[in-house]
Amino acid sequence: MFKDYTMNQVILPLDLERKLQENDIAFAVHHLVEQIPNEAFAGFLRKTGCPAYHPRMMMKVILCAYTQSVFSGRKIEALLKDSVRMMWLAQGYEPSYRTINRFRVHPEVQALLRECFVQFRCQLVKENEIDNEAIFIDGTKIEANANKFTFVWRKSIETYSRGLIEKSNQLYDELVERDILPHIERESSDELSIEELSLLTKKLEETVEELTEKIEESEDVRERKHFRSKRKEPKNSLKQFQDFVKRKQNYQKDMEIFHERNSYSKTDHDATFMRMKDDYMKNGQLKAGYNVQIATEGQYTLAYDVFSNPMDTRTLRPFLDEIEQYFFELPKYLVADAGYGSEENYMDVFENRRRTPLITYNTYRKEKKKRFKKDKFETRNWSYDEETDSFTCPNGQRLPFHDESHRTDRYGFTRTFNVYECEDCSGCPFRSLCTKAQEGVNRKIYYNTKWEHQKKIIQQLLSDKKTGEIYRRRKVDVEPVFGYLKANLRFTRMSVRGKAKVKNELGFAFMAVNLRKYIAMNASSALPIRTNAQKKGSTYQSPMSGTLFHCFRLVMSQP
Repeated sequence: MFKDYTMNQVILPLDLERKLQENDIAFAVHHLVEQIPNEAFAGFLRKTGCPAYHPRMMMKVILCAYTQSVFSGRKIEALLKDSVRMMWLAQGYEPSYRTINRFRVHPEVQALLRECFVQFRCQLVKENEIDNEAIFIDGTKIEANANKFTFVWRKSIETYSRGLIEKSNQLYDELVERDILPHIERESSDELSIEELSLLTKKLEETVEELTEKIEESEDVRERKHFRSKRKEPKNSLKQFQDFVKRKQNYQKDMEIFHERNSYSKTDHDATFMRMKDDYMKNGQLKAGYNVQIATEGQYTLAYDVFSNPMDTRTLRPFLDEIEQYFFELPKYLVADAGYGSEENYMDVFENRRRTPLITYNTYRKEKKKRFKKDKFETRNWSYDEETDSFTCPNGQRLPFHDESHRTDRYGFTRTFNVYECEDCSGCPFRSLCTKAQEGVNRKIYYNTKWEHQKKIIQQLLSDKKTGEIYRRRKVDVEPVFGYLKANLRFTRMSVRGKAKVKNELGFAFMAVNLRKYIAMNASSALPIRTNAQKKGSTYQSPMSGTLFHCFRLVMSQP
């Protein structure tokens, strides 16, 4: 005996919500997006054309697909026809993959994603999932959707540009000496600008055209031969100057794309070539990618940003500005690893933001070792006399204050060093162990007072019981988020190009990680999400079950 099975009968119920489990992730997605205020969707309104799909529905569909590790527009379209949770969230609509792809890279979506993170954080605070005492900051590099071999390097462009300047100046001087080109007033004596090269190209064109006309008008063979030989040099020079103009324009465009970077990809200009841990070539090859920064608490991503700069040191300040402007007010403690420790960052957190940085510096672990503390040739272990403002070396020689030095990096930040110089290093038996300076040059110490003071504060904070315990939570708080993103969600490569589009895609990916973790953590208890979803139905379309059931009754009542 078998259970009744027929393909020619309508099966009830038609309400897809009843097919979902009590703690299905679709309810979490629905509840989160419904919390976004209506004003946030004003940018999607259009007065003309065909009515668009509601942004709430599109947000739910894409976000739910990302929680299922589906990132392709075509695969999301397929899910709308196969997945019960996707059909329930879309309420019967089936947007095409083109519509899905256009929506997720729309500029207005970035504000919606920020609102999702804000609402999600408020929910975590309300449910006491996070204590809002500290945030944990870290970064990872994710491969861009770009060709791995179409790279452009800044040093190569600068080298080629210098060669072009030398060749163009040399050719211009030669043509002026031979009276082929007139002398022009130059903006700079070092190089010819694009406008000046274009002017010289135009003059050469006029010279070539004039000689060509003379050749065509003349009937004398010798005269025509003379004009041809005379036209040869300006004609060749014309080709060179045309090439100079084109190349110089390309080099200027390259430098504008570089900005402060050293490389970029031709297929994604915002992507920079970086060294990544998942090196499938096993030869340390650089790959085009993005530096992704997140701020977490309780293993939930509360804020994120994308940078083309591979150095974490240069990303902390703009990332904190992004958090304060769009996400939430910074808590008391900002926790990060040694990659963020610098004088500029410490000064910004202490003085400008009035927060406490629990951020180590590069030599923190090295300075705690006994080997370092017992090294008598390490200048940090030399005795210092405040009255005479001098250091004493292992040979007993004094190093009094000599002068003050200022060093400004390429980003404009200036560091101040006190320079201490030994009175006499001649005949020192420890010279080879103490310094690598040439004979006759005395030992010097460059001491950054502000930096050393900041390091002492950080050492005290990390040695304290409370703040030290907060810092030790960093590894178990922020690192698992990246592991979940890459290993569990299988998000290891971008599917869009351009920094703005990448930022939108990462917003969907990190929120998908948050929702999956939230569902997993609350799986054992009854979630309030389903109850809220049932009480608060979709605001953009009425449920379909009642309508379909009414139609079914009408059909069955016909004789």
